[in-house]
Amino acid sequence: MSDPKKLFIKTYGCQMNVYDSERMAEALGGSGYVATDRADDADMILLNTCHIREKAAEKVYSELGRFKGLKDANPDLKIGVAGCVAQAEGEEIMRRQPMVDLVVGPQSYHRLPAMEARTRAGEKALDTDFPEEDKFDHLALRPKASRGPTAFLTVQEGCDKFCAFCVVPYTRGAELSRPAERVLAEARDLVARGVREITLLGQNVNAYHGAGPDGGDWSLAQLIWALNDIDGLARIRFTTSHPNDMTDDLIAAHGECDKLMPYLHLPVQSGSDRILKRMNRSHTAESYLRLIERIRAARPDILISGDFIVGFPEETEADFQATMDLVEEVRYGQCYSFRYSPRPGTPAAERATVDAELASERLQRLQALLTRQQTEIQDAMVGREVRVLFEKPGRLPGQMVGKSEYLHAVHVRDSDVRPGDLRRVRIIESNPNSLAGTTLD
Repeated sequence: MSDPKKLFIKTYGCQMNVYDSERMAEALGGSGYVATDRADDADMILLNTCHIREKAAEKVYSELGRFKGLKDANPDLKIGVAGCVAQAEGEEIMRRQPMVDLVVGPQSYHRLPAMEARTRAGEKALDTDFPEEDKFDHLALRPKASRGPTAFLTVQEGCDKFCAFCVVPYTRGAELSRPAERVLAEARDLVARGVREITLLGQNVNAYHGAGPDGGDWSLAQLIWALNDIDGLARIRFTTSHPNDMTDDLIAAHGECDKLMPYLHLPVQSGSDRILKRMNRSHTAESYLRLIERIRAARPDILISGDFIVGFPEETEADFQATMDLVEEVRYGQCYSFRYSPRPGTPAAERATVDAELASERLQRLQALLTRQQTEIQDAMVGREVRVLFEKPGRLPGQMVGKSEYLHAVHVRDSDVRPGDLRRVRIIESNPNSLAGTTLD
């Protein structure tokens, strides 16, 4: 038998890309590839790219340039670009970097084995279509190897919201939800291989409306309740949500479903109604705040996370102050905040930008407030009992690290704890990005 070919995948961006990279590796496994964590040892290098961050495409081209020496030394090395930058740039990638052998968009990676075969025959392979067939239907069942205690599971892709700053509708396409039975089958398979916590993924995951076994479309809440019945699955999470899709049954599930964790990532982006309208967000600051009230009424201890864009075109000091006021009222346990940067092809990219220094100064003020809130919420955990799902050894001897219900990283010193254990822990210390505790059982 010939030696297996080695595949190196570098993943950028969101959890959905992590999931996609796993599935691409599995798809290429059927073509004789095994994973390697060394690019200089690979027979194929695949960059799974993200278009959300500033200058994303240029960073990909820079990364490709670093692989030129490997390609020169090994002409048989195949190099591919996948994901959202691949979708946005298409043939331009091959024009600017002729050493690239294949370019595949996020909706077509089920075609990777055939594309790889073409590259082995000396052809270039490009596929950035939005195919009519569902890629998930064409992917083989996951290999039966054991897994870690946590896993991502994509249930919904694409977006119909067309926020003025966002490229997702153009790179991922229209909203598409996977049939419930296929999601449940994949979840049961993951649990059978050792997974105890599943995070459901989607660009607008709470817009999920997959075909249900009863013949109608299921909501995300219905899917969560079905997952709740899987023996061996201990925890359910989902991300990322849109405020307009937080339905009554999903809010109720946070208070009633034991396996649904008390953590919700619910981006608002701005506290100014004027800016929200210019962003095409279709909600107001007031409607968002009332929604948070309803969610906390259903689950009082829930930790809220969010996203903010600072320095969006035409943002005034009053607009920014409205954002600060909203943050003060919500009190976020975790948050992601960014200075606005234009994405080519989006409506906001054509508008006059806020002065970069002013936008940076506002971002620093916002991040200082968010950091203070996060620190206060973490400090308040000291003395409390939480349940931690342990995932891996820590950096110190005898240390294990896991996540609490609230997605806080928690580490303990206990040589009896193993990955996959779900243990009661009393928090004894709050650190900048983690908590420390002692096991109680």
